[in-house]
Amino acid sequence: MSYQILNPGLDYWFSADGDAVVGYVQVGRYWLAAGAPIAPPERIAAVLGEFTAAAAQARCRACYFGVQQRLIDLFPRGRPIAKLLLGAQPVWNPQRWPAIIARKSSLRAQLARAQNRGVAVSRWGVDRARCSPALHSCLRAWLATRGMPPMHFVVEPDTLGNVEDRRVFVAEREGAVLGFLVASPMRLRQGWLIEQNIRAPSAPNGTTELLVDHAMRALAAEGASYVTLGLSPLSRAAAIRQPPQLPLVRLALAWARAHGQRFFNFEGLDSYKRKFQPDAWEPLYMVADGRFVSLGMLYAIAEAFSGEPPAWFIGRTLLRAIQQELAWVQGWLG
Repeated sequence: MSYQILNPGLDYWFSADGDAVVGYVQVGRYWLAAGAPIAPPERIAAVLGEFTAAAAQARCRACYFGVQQRLIDLFPRGRPIAKLLLGAQPVWNPQRWPAIIARKSSLRAQLARAQNRGVAVSRWGVDRARCSPALHSCLRAWLATRGMPPMHFVVEPDTLGNVEDRRVFVAEREGAVLGFLVASPMRLRQGWLIEQNIRAPSAPNGTTELLVDHAMRALAAEGASYVTLGLSPLSRAAAIRQPPQLPLVRLALAWARAHGQRFFNFEGLDSYKRKFQPDAWEPLYMVADGRFVSLGMLYAIAEAFSGEPPAWFIGRTLLRAIQQELAWVQGWLG
């Protein structure tokens, strides 16, 4: 998530030595960090302590969202750590991508559908992508089809304003933009995060698959050895059990998975990413000092993503759902 802290909406904490930074949001009594501290590897353990102490001085609790086990291992031994399994992210070595396509006939069929409908993908330069009304229009049209209003924090949709080091691949047909993909660099892993894969409502089937295929091949040609499509929330694909949680937290997570499907298709997102046959699924966690994750932490995560009190966001989501249903009925009636 290191590159994602450049997206809008985050505050920045810098270490006393000026050699480390944490992108975070403050929600109530929590400092919710986007990923691990960005620092020289040998300094990360010390920076964890410094950031946690800075949060405590502000009478807040430091939490780290979207981290992997290697960061958890740097927490001081003997001190209790609250740990929440958020889900998993699929990963590939793009050098092996052609072999995946060769053995997966359903993927080849999707690529052929888009190509047969005249869809072609190309990489756009920084200035063209940043200043393109067509890309912004495509993003707005895609967001309008979602079950929930736009979310923020580490899923900020506004990435086109900062594409200097990113790769932007665009799907077009006869000059019309049908979708685009934004890949963000992961410097120390010689890799890339596919941060956005946007499809216009009018795009033919296979457009997003064609974007992924083109990006995988282009990034492999640049020497990349690691690509991920990012977190699938509440995914069980990594085959890792949820750490012990308080009963109310377990209940809240179970409710979100059971009843959140109406607004966010957890299973569908997992299935979509799984069809690309990832090499592995890596678990991602939220961690903090302390013995257990609290309902307050879950509330803080929800508010960080929604950018407003969760009750307001839920209300806007329900209103959005009603409006979408009415629009569908009006369209069906002609």
